[in-house]
Amino acid sequence: MKSDYLTNVSFQSLDLDNSLSTALESAGFSHCTEIQQLSLPLMLTGKDIAAQSQTGTGKTAAFLLGMFQYLMNHPAPPDKEATAIRALILAPTRELAIQIHKDALEIGANTDYKIALAYGGTDYEKQRRTLEQGADILIGTPGRIIDYFKQRVFSLKQAQVVVLDEADRMFDLGFISDIRYLLRRMPTPENRLSLLFSATLSHRVMELAYEHMNNPVDLKTKSDTIAADKVEQSMYHPASDEKIPLLIGLMQKLQPQRSIIFVNTKRAADTVHASLLGNDINADVLSGDVRQKKRQRLIGDLADGSLSTLIATDVAARGLHIEGVSHVFNYDLPQNAEDYVHRIGRTARAGADGKAISFACEEYVFSLPEIESLLGHDIVTQPITDDIIAVPAPPKKLRRDKPPTHKNTGRRRKPRPPRGSKPGGQRPRSEAKSS
Repeated sequence: MKSDYLTNVSFQSLDLDNSLSTALESAGFSHCTEIQQLSLPLMLTGKDIAAQSQTGTGKTAAFLLGMFQYLMNHPAPPDKEATAIRALILAPTRELAIQIHKDALEIGANTDYKIALAYGGTDYEKQRRTLEQGADILIGTPGRIIDYFKQRVFSLKQAQVVVLDEADRMFDLGFISDIRYLLRRMPTPENRLSLLFSATLSHRVMELAYEHMNNPVDLKTKSDTIAADKVEQSMYHPASDEKIPLLIGLMQKLQPQRSIIFVNTKRAADTVHASLLGNDINADVLSGDVRQKKRQRLIGDLADGSLSTLIATDVAARGLHIEGVSHVFNYDLPQNAEDYVHRIGRTARAGADGKAISFACEEYVFSLPEIESLLGHDIVTQPITDDIIAVPAPPKKLRRDKPPTHKNTGRRRKPRPPRGSKPGGQRPRSEAKSS
């Protein structure tokens, strides 16, 4: 962690329990970041906060420390139900939930709190059994958590802390009705600690905060910029058929050791993937249809250096904290301005430097005014010169993953019939006639 990224306020100077201070020291953390310096004193006195800070500046550690200390200062009642959780942390994506869980285990290593993780896509029965055995802290995504809640696997009646991370993304993904559903089944805002952290705080997010929190303190870091100051941003305006030659030319020239390329569609991801492999650039794809185990493997491969380039749709724009990502490429400009901020936030984390290079082609250039309006400044446009346009080798033919097989017979599973079809996969008579 770069020293100029930290403040002069040490964790030892705060009123933290010794178990937390020891864990921080073991992890190599001695001084607060700006958002931690601003938020922790308020949380430690039991005040609700709605905090905005640039991505990668220590928001997760801030709300975890506030949550743990609050639980220590307010012990569970003697009549606590066995299935009642004491704290709930909601995240918009499974990757972010997994990262928060990992950090919670590290910061809470010297406590006896049971920490459970719940997210969709895998391990349904395993996660359920963990909750049935009792958990103090539950971290997860709204859909899976509501599923278990409606089955009465756990209770929210005695929840003391609720954390909403990346609330603006909750709105974008359509989770806000789920969030309200859960908040209304907890103790009233006056009887719990409510924390909201995000890289951006929109009007709709603040409306949610004022409705479901107890007079939250609105916090923002001193920086006037939405994106991290140490991200060097640049923009190219290629024609659509120039994007692959430009991307390959830039990667050959810059030689990034660890990079993420963002695209808007799975089809674009496959195009970029095949082209990079055909030009001897080690790359793989992280998208919505990638199984959870493979997702985690890809993230691990990028982190340990065995994979140099990750091609990602916006499923990966939040929650990825990978040290040393030097370059982010927006092969497609995102259609949502806030997604741009979160994409480029995958680099220049924890005080490091990074570069964000974006392509504004004729298909997605219409997003540029909104992005620059959110940033508060224009992105520097770079000329497309001959030395950065490659003559790419032909794309490599991609090997498709085989369909999942039945665990007993080893045979390929038959696809499920469409909704409204009859048993056995037969289409309704009216549909058969139309075809």
